[in-house]
Amino acid sequence: MKLIVLDRDGVINHDVDGPIVSPIAWEPIEGSLDAIARLTHSGYQVAVATNQSGLARGVLTIHDLHAIHQKMHEQVTQAGGRIDTVVFCPHSDSDECDCRKPAPGMLYTLSERLNIDLTKVSVVGDSLKDIQAAMAAAAKPVLVKTGKGERTLESNKGLEHIPAYDDLAHFVDKLLAPEDED
Repeated sequence: MKLIVLDRDGVINHDVDGPIVSPIAWEPIEGSLDAIARLTHSGYQVAVATNQSGLARGVLTIHDLHAIHQKMHEQVTQAGGRIDTVVFCPHSDSDECDCRKPAPGMLYTLSERLNIDLTKVSVVGDSLKDIQAAMAAAAKPVLVKTGKGERTLESNKGLEHIPAYDDLAHFVDKLLAPEDED
């Protein structure tokens, strides 16, 4: 099985100030839904791993989160793709859980659930926490410059060895390009 793990806010959809608390606020980044469709058609399973501290802070209900994810699934399906699994961390930073990125818990959950070796899995994110979670799980971190990505690159030395792409669509272009195209 081939698996790609995506962060949600800033990778698939536009990141906004504060948590996305309703489906109306969830807007896909141009090209992201088509990129997921191309992954699906190329035999990849697509998983989403997202921190959702709005649940712990009481600004987001589980019903709201499910409605947001329903919209995401519907729009990905309309584009011809599929998101196979969504995992989320409902905790805040102060909870000190093992699932909130930069901790690797959500990635370990996906590994166990899907019986997959994370060393073969790209984890695409826009923040340092996403990169740190991927590295802690021995997965392959990938940074996109959408969402917090540009700021992440500018403010964090030591990320030079992490592949960075303009957006999810550009990463998928490179991933799916024939080997002899360099």
